[in-house]
Amino acid sequence: MGREAECDCECNGVRSRVKALIEPPELILRGELRRRLPFSSMKQVRAEGETLRFTSESESFSLAVGSTTAQKWAEALTTPPPTLAKKLGITAETAVRMIGSADDDALRAALSCAKAVTDKDPHLILARVKSSAELTKALRSAAKQLAARVPIWFIYPKGRGQALTQNDVRSTALAAGIVDTKVCAVSAALTALRFVRRRDE
Repeated sequence: MGREAECDCECNGVRSRVKALIEPPELILRGELRRRLPFSSMKQVRAEGETLRFTSESESFSLAVGSTTAQKWAEALTTPPPTLAKKLGITAETAVRMIGSADDDALRAALSCAKAVTDKDPHLILARVKSSAELTKALRSAAKQLAARVPIWFIYPKGRGQALTQNDVRSTALAAGIVDTKVCAVSAALTALRFVRRRDE
């Protein structure tokens, strides 16, 4: 979302000058007052004129961000985040091919929203890969469907020290003639990149 504003902040009656940033899943305050406020802890979120008001734990906050921003931020902070299924493009009408193991609770929950999990005529491919060898194998396995412009998500471990990095995934996939179009956090342990065949091929 990446929204930010320099503003006056009142916390429990004490006024400070802060830089406020909406960086899901937190509202971050920097400057004279420093806080990291999870969306899940924020209650009574509302826009009142030019001010965004809310409570978090035992503290009461008001941010003088302007009427337009206050309204937009109130909506952003109270709107449930999209589900993983929605972020991946899985609906009740989507046939999904799963390459590798759905070994993550969030991933299994997303797959449960699909019309079917099948190798035949999928609308979308999910490939759970842990190494360069598994990535190459998944590309070979999906080659015909990729040529037919079926999108593929490569799902792999996030963080430092992993056998497979974002650069590994991107460079190998680009060499195979597909380009990345989206990135998606799958869970605390997994991330994903979406690829599709280049339009000029």
